[in-house]
Amino acid sequence: MAKNSKRKSRASDNDADHVPSSVPVKKPKEETEQLLSNAVAVAVELPAAVDGDSPARSSGRKSVSKKEEALVEDEEESKFVGDPVPNDEARRRWPHRYIAKKKTATIDSTEIPKGSEPPKEFIQAKKHYTEALIDGRVHFKLFEDCYVQAGEGEDNYICRVVEMFEGVDKKPYFCAQWFYRAKDTVIQACSNLIDDKRIFLSEIKDDNPLDCLVEKLKIVRVPLDVDVATKRDMLSNGNYYYDMLYSVPFSSYQKLPTDTYNEGDGNESDSTVSSESDSNLTGIKDSKVNEVKGTEMRMLDLYSGCGAMSTGLCLGANMANVNLVTRWAVDLNKYACESLKLNHPETEVRNETADDFLLLLKEWEKLCQSFSLVAGGDPMSVEKEETENAEDDGDDEDDDDDLGEEVFEVEKILSICYGDPKEIKKRGLYLKIRWKNYGPEEDTWEPIDGLGDCQEKIKKFVVDGFKSKLLPLPGDVDVICGGPPCQGISGFNRFRKKDDPLSDEKNKQLVVYMNIVEYLKPRFALMENVVDIVKFAKGFLGRYALGRLVSMNYQARIGLMTAGSYGLPQFRMRMFMWAARPNEKLPGYPLPTHNVVTRGAFPLEFESNAVIHDDVKAAELEKELFLGDAISDLPPVANDEERDEIPYGDMPATEFQKFIRLKKEDMPGFSGVTVGSSEHLLYDHRPYKCNDDDYQRVCQIPKRKGANFRDLKGVRVRDDNHVEWDPDVERVYLPSGKPLVPDYAMSFVDGRSSKPFGRLWWDEIVPTVVTRAEPHNQAILHPLQDRVLTIRENARLQGFPDYYKLLGPIKERYIQVGNAVAVPVARALGYSLAMSCKGTAVEGPTFILPKKFPSLEAVASPALILDEDQ
Repeated sequence: MAKNSKRKSRASDNDADHVPSSVPVKKPKEETEQLLSNAVAVAVELPAAVDGDSPARSSGRKSVSKKEEALVEDEEESKFVGDPVPNDEARRRWPHRYIAKKKTATIDSTEIPKGSEPPKEFIQAKKHYTEALIDGRVHFKLFEDCYVQAGEGEDNYICRVVEMFEGVDKKPYFCAQWFYRAKDTVIQACSNLIDDKRIFLSEIKDDNPLDCLVEKLKIVRVPLDVDVATKRDMLSNGNYYYDMLYSVPFSSYQKLPTDTYNEGDGNESDSTVSSESDSNLTGIKDSKVNEVKGTEMRMLDLYSGCGAMSTGLCLGANMANVNLVTRWAVDLNKYACESLKLNHPETEVRNETADDFLLLLKEWEKLCQSFSLVAGGDPMSVEKEETENAEDDGDDEDDDDDLGEEVFEVEKILSICYGDPKEIKKRGLYLKIRWKNYGPEEDTWEPIDGLGDCQEKIKKFVVDGFKSKLLPLPGDVDVICGGPPCQGISGFNRFRKKDDPLSDEKNKQLVVYMNIVEYLKPRFALMENVVDIVKFAKGFLGRYALGRLVSMNYQARIGLMTAGSYGLPQFRMRMFMWAARPNEKLPGYPLPTHNVVTRGAFPLEFESNAVIHDDVKAAELEKELFLGDAISDLPPVANDEERDEIPYGDMPATEFQKFIRLKKEDMPGFSGVTVGSSEHLLYDHRPYKCNDDDYQRVCQIPKRKGANFRDLKGVRVRDDNHVEWDPDVERVYLPSGKPLVPDYAMSFVDGRSSKPFGRLWWDEIVPTVVTRAEPHNQAILHPLQDRVLTIRENARLQGFPDYYKLLGPIKERYIQVGNAVAVPVARALGYSLAMSCKGTAVEGPTFILPKKFPSLEAVASPALILDEDQ
């Protein structure tokens, strides 16, 4: 479904004069009438790249006006030469230019970027030409690439001339198809990541006075998936090369279509390298990535948490008959790792930093090379080392006998890591050893360089690990997903570095994530993050992430998605960035399925990245869900509940409750390992226990909608919505001596907030699930029970199936749920991924999910889910 970009994107004031725009903006009426006074139809500017003006008509406007004056003085200065295109041919090739008077020409949807508003009218043509003379000296031909005049001190714009025509006003025009430098795309401040000879083709075309043309260029089309040096070699003596299509909606960088050269005649420009077939244009690719891997797609979940994102992706992909399996997961939180392993026993879960994981992968590849398991090793050096070690072994035995010391013999190697597991401040590659004649409690981590006498044991471990895919090698991973933490952009961080966000250690993991993608070269990648990544510091980190992916020749795009729009009673909004290798189809974003109004302002420059329906009234959406729809069936529990498993009690009362309570193997898209019986009690339905003072406060909050600390005795609300102490009421104290109404509640957000000790209600949608279950500054009290929402209730709001059990202390389980990606959102994205893998994805950045996705009706009628033509 094409997205209509009615939400205008704007650049900063500094960019407004020279950055091409992607949003339709009409010229001031008086200026348009002066420039095109005798035209039958007025040209409305098409979108370009970022700030609201097409290249030749931003800072170039004043220059155009001067040129127009010059044209009046000397009509021969810039003119068409040669014979015009025969009338019949011109009308066939450019029918929109020859509409009868008083009729409006409309544009074909293929001529504008998807998501942009089409122009209302065209400049009508009298004749078309194929050649022109500019300034009486430069000879231009149709479909040549050119510089177009910009404002004083600005770089000239770059275009391909796709039409030359004389308007009915008897003035000469050309239609430009624009190219953009990296700095003129959304990458902007991170354009240093991109080769300065690389430009991006757009689908934007608009009309300009002929004398805007300045100079001819040579622009070469090159394969996408080759390195910069190869592209530069192909450029030869040309000015620029291009290998991607850029469009503003969803900040999309995509592979070029089969034919991107000419409108109308099929003749190729002399300035392009166009002989490559589609397969050649996909470039050189690691053979491991291209090989057929059977029915399984392997996924690596970085910064995995308890596994919500990968769980949703796998469920969604498997619903479309693509067997996506999370083979590896990495997270620093040990409790999250335990939860993930419990629910996904098929996954190799690693409790370590992503930095160490990347170093481990590189060392693992070296080990595999050393034993000739992959190319690049030197088997002779291994044999030599083994011989030397064998000789050393003999000497060691003699020494040991002489000294009478105990000899420890390695029974087997259990695991491998990179870091400092012995905590001896010596980082490196370590192996976990089971010692002969000793039990598991005596297992130890030993540096690999101290195990020179165990080459056969090391070899067996590496060979077995290579066969079982213990760790991924480059080309082994089909999909990488993850949400690198960027605490440096958090509003709670008082020391945020706005001028240089990447210098902040708290934002380092974004770089590490991209480094892992670059090393492993997956077919697809999906990065999730808070919306502040495209807000903070003018969106620098979001631009950096896009720039890194594009510099690695990945197709990429950004979408902003709201959890409630996919069947949850939660407004939570997150950024999702897709990436795909050149020979893959870049996945799109599933449009909302439920009627939830998005809350929170989009960053102005990224408004066109919002995944929403253009016309909500015309869309067939399910009714929004409320808190009661999600949790009303759960049994009552007390503030001090300590059981991790309890009976359900009531039957499910809503479709959501029926769906969320399905057994694991009954869940749509389940395709994994089930340990034991899938019958289960209700897990994790216990709250964070409020202390005695807070509990007494909670008990006095009325059980009605909107109740909070303001309803406590002694608080008065002024007309301006600020709270103050009621001078007529004596302050109430608790048995502990603490005040019933704490000072921090009165002063929170300057006394304007109603969140402290706020009670939720059945017909409400929760703003966002939080990681801290304390009621001091947020509304998280149950509607009718004197407690905060339980772990399970929060998990329901995030879309976790009830069978998903969590491990760790209570606070840690709240953190796991609060940090998770909403499962229904990930499920919808997994479905999109499957469509791209199968080659059945629709064109455009958004699409409509199958009806009832993924309700119980869909379970009963799988065809509803697999109807890929919708």
